[in-house]
Amino acid sequence: MDTISLVALLLTCGAGFSILNHHLLRVPVTIGVLVFSLLVSLALMVVDPLIPAYDLLAFPRFVLGAVNLPESLLNGVLCLLLFAGAMQVDVGHLRAGLASVTALSILGTVLAVVFLAGAAWCVFPFLGHAVPFSWCIVLGAILAPTDPVSVVGMLRRLGLPGQIQAVFAGESLFNDGVGVVIFGVTLGLATGSGEAVSTSGIVLDFCREAVGGGLLGAVTGWIALRVLAWQRDVHIDLLISLALATMTFSIASHLGMSGAIAVVVAGLYFGAGFARVGRARVDEASRAALDGAWTLIDEVLNVLLFLLIGFEVLEIKPSLFAVLAMLCVIPLSIGVRALSVLLSILPAHLRQWEKGRALAVLTWGGLRGGISVSLVLGLPPGPLRDLLLPVCYGVVVFTIIVQGLTMEKVVRRFYPHVTSQGH
Repeated sequence: MDTISLVALLLTCGAGFSILNHHLLRVPVTIGVLVFSLLVSLALMVVDPLIPAYDLLAFPRFVLGAVNLPESLLNGVLCLLLFAGAMQVDVGHLRAGLASVTALSILGTVLAVVFLAGAAWCVFPFLGHAVPFSWCIVLGAILAPTDPVSVVGMLRRLGLPGQIQAVFAGESLFNDGVGVVIFGVTLGLATGSGEAVSTSGIVLDFCREAVGGGLLGAVTGWIALRVLAWQRDVHIDLLISLALATMTFSIASHLGMSGAIAVVVAGLYFGAGFARVGRARVDEASRAALDGAWTLIDEVLNVLLFLLIGFEVLEIKPSLFAVLAMLCVIPLSIGVRALSVLLSILPAHLRQWEKGRALAVLTWGGLRGGISVSLVLGLPPGPLRDLLLPVCYGVVVFTIIVQGLTMEKVVRRFYPHVTSQGH
């Protein structure tokens, strides 16, 4: 199948499921697309054994192989999704909550990895499979970071206070890059493919990827703003922003830095500095046009991503252990999320107990998404991948559908007045 046919097929499915969602479910479009693609996939899995003369799963699996979600997302469209999300963040509010964002993104992610790994390592033997602790750490690294695509999309629908929104979005944008870095290190240790490294070596590698990526994003963002000040065409503004997102990601990847963190910093820098480039007469029109274009890009890519997430259930090999492990890890992931959030922002929490409601919202709003699915699909083939894939997939689907659809009620419970104003 050629590229244009593949894109046409995905866009047609996405448009069709979006229309069905609009008339039947009336939930956020990304969740609706995920639900319908998941239902179609499950229907194919049920019907396929009943008519063995026709291999109904062959073509969908061929399409999934052609798309290659881990490669397409982690080394492709992720830079655009992260840049779009970063541009929507209020940098003023983010700066006010920078300590919380940093603690949640780094300390909170590390704690979540450790806690979930320990819990899974203790639980799995009771379900009939003793998974090595190193692979439990890989599981924790896959499920610890919240997904920026899911979280930023959710924040658009809620009327949370600006600083809470900024902390929410900032954490999800940065802990994505942190989680990918941790995943790479832990996977190398689990498979034995990585070189023997010391704790100091791991810390230095992490600093190179995270800090180096952040500095690179700040530099490329500054350069893009300087170029922006030399011209007054709104179409060129869009081209500059597209070049900034893709080139920053590409340079970071080639230098061994975190492309995700680099793109987030570049997007924050570009979005905050757009109105200060010396073009007062066209700033308002330019920003409106730029925001409209990036909103469209973000929505189209989100629909395609959630469409693929729903179809990726075809990669799962069902088993009793998978179902039991999924039912155990889902509540464990929620508890681990609450504990990691509490401990990572404990000093601030002790100073002001009113932040307890923010803790509840941050816990329930810790959605996982395409990043987690892509990471687990990228595991080397083998029995451990077959065990971990359904567990991770179950957590992702639960958080997107159940937590995503009930998040508004949770916010209304803890922020009743603000939520009503948001609607």
